[in-house]
Amino acid sequence: MYARTYKMARGTGKIMQILCTDLFENQLKQILKKFAQEDFSATKNFKIYLDTVIINIPTKAQKYKKSIYFNDENIRDVEHQGFRIPFLFDKENNIYLILGIVEK
Repeated sequence: MYARTYKMARGTGKIMQILCTDLFENQLKQILKKFAQEDFSATKNFKIYLDTVIINIPTKAQKYKKSIYFNDENIRDVEHQGFRIPFLFDKENNIYLILGIVEK
């Protein structure tokens, strides 16, 4: 089951999906909870910018390096404010799967 789904149409007419795993959502909740104790406003900005980064993954997927956590060319890492976010691109189904979020 996926915790969050973004659906977008591309110029090709295909629907592209960005799915977030439950693991990603649980890790993100822990990070946001920790941040909120320090500065709620900064936490909110981090989350908004993170959503923007995730939504833009399909347009920039090729610029991201192969993941350091997986031995698979289809899994890449996005770096965002001290965190790594590995994602898988399933070309066959036109799906980007956000696998997790970990501190660098």
